[in-house]
Amino acid sequence: MELQKRKIVIVGAGHVGSHAGYALISQGLCEEIVYIDIDRKKAAAQAMDLFDATVYLPKRCLVRAGDYTEAKDADLLIVAAGPLPDMSKGQTRMDTLRETVAIIKDVVENIRTSGFEGIILNISNPADVVTHYIQHALDYPVQKILSTSTTLDSARLRRAISEAIGVDQKSVLAYALGEHGESQMAAWSAVTIGGKPLSQLQKEKPETYGALDLKAIAAEGKAGGWHILAGKGSTEFGIGAAIAEVVRAVFGDENRILPVSTLLTGQYGENGVYASVPSVLNRHGVAEVIELDLTKEELEEFHKSCQTMKENFELALTL
Repeated sequence: MELQKRKIVIVGAGHVGSHAGYALISQGLCEEIVYIDIDRKKAAAQAMDLFDATVYLPKRCLVRAGDYTEAKDADLLIVAAGPLPDMSKGQTRMDTLRETVAIIKDVVENIRTSGFEGIILNISNPADVVTHYIQHALDYPVQKILSTSTTLDSARLRRAISEAIGVDQKSVLAYALGEHGESQMAAWSAVTIGGKPLSQLQKEKPETYGALDLKAIAAEGKAGGWHILAGKGSTEFGIGAAIAEVVRAVFGDENRILPVSTLLTGQYGENGVYASVPSVLNRHGVAEVIELDLTKEELEEFHKSCQTMKENFELALTL
């Protein structure tokens, strides 16, 4: 019997790409990682540094630098190329679209000619729009290309709720939906604390849960990435862990539900837009979209977010 090796290609050997690799090897999620970067020296150095780390990690993983010929037999390809927003200029993730698309065009052509047929996980920002752009440019099967998108924002929202109520974030279930960016929204009607709906706790304990400032909490969750970027110049560990969580669900064929960006085809009343929603993930990629019972106000927020991404996707096609 021949054992199957799980091989991942990571395009981009910067902060995010390197921390993605470390999260994957430290959690033993694959047997081989190949880094591709226009800066070949940096890709080789990151690969060597990570491979050295595996000596003291529970599981061996071959980490090396290579080129797009390595993608042909890979199971999953992570796109982590592109600029960070320039906070000194007040840029948002969406403001990096033009620069990112210029880089992604070359990535797309290399993927096209490589013979790669596995799962594509894009984290290049603006994540939802860029994922849609890659899918459109490659005419790739929709279920096989997705973005972590608000997987990370949902973790940040859970942290913000946890800090406000004094309950561990792992006991809080909450989703940020829509864009991995400024137009994201919090699905408060779906928030549970230890399995109990937040809306019910607000009625039962008006002096504590009922006094929560939900708008402020949602704003803090959305601002999490900006706090980190302002403090140290990049986000790394959170996105690395989010990537590992998505990869585990895919490689483990878990049918696990995570908020990822996928193409909507009527769900939530939206068509032809990549947006982050709770989705069932398995070895085929996105197997199913879960439709939450959002309130009228929440749906309006979600539609506004989708409209932002639709407009920017159309812009991306002209670049």
